[in-house]
Amino acid sequence: MTLDYARARETMVEQQVRPWDVLDARVLETLGAIPREAFVPDAVRALAYADTALPLAHGERMMKPVLEGRMLQALLPADGESVLEIGTGSGYVTACLARLAREVVSLERHRDLADTARARLASQGIDNAQVEAVDAFGWSNQRQFDVICVTGAVSAVPTRFLEWLKPEGRLFAVCGRSPAMEAKLVRPGVNRGADESLFETDLPYLAGAAPRPEFTL
Repeated sequence: MTLDYARARETMVEQQVRPWDVLDARVLETLGAIPREAFVPDAVRALAYADTALPLAHGERMMKPVLEGRMLQALLPADGESVLEIGTGSGYVTACLARLAREVVSLERHRDLADTARARLASQGIDNAQVEAVDAFGWSNQRQFDVICVTGAVSAVPTRFLEWLKPEGRLFAVCGRSPAMEAKLVRPGVNRGADESLFETDLPYLAGAAPRPEFTL
């Protein structure tokens, strides 16, 4: 039996995302418009709208739809803003950000994932998202962005990420130690050090951003 992806998408929005306090109309419209199944690996395409993280190559994962919705709502890019995404993965969040913002630059350290994400974005006619096959910790960059979206967990927000943020910009990151991590919205220019705590979750660490091991006697 062929899945009705359009119906599954509507159900995801109404029964998963909206009940988790994702109420912004632009975010809901975006989630309802972008075909998530087009960004999911073939082997798990039937689970494109399930309330679960999905596996990607190299041990990476797509976040649950509810986490993606909360992240998009926290950042809420305006149509004139620039976005930096750290961790392209499947390219789905990239597509959502591109629909909301003026432009997206997305960094993916695995070249094959970057290539696949580019092809998926192109197949959806998305031409305002640029995927760079580069590790964020080795990226040479001089420009700043209005919004930064970090799709993997970090022990703490790296200073270099904050240097890429405009003075009045905002950054989303999941910080701390597994399994009790905290999603935060960081606005350094508003009140330095006063991060907004959003919710608790647990994500795999961004490569190079895990905490140092704790040694006990």
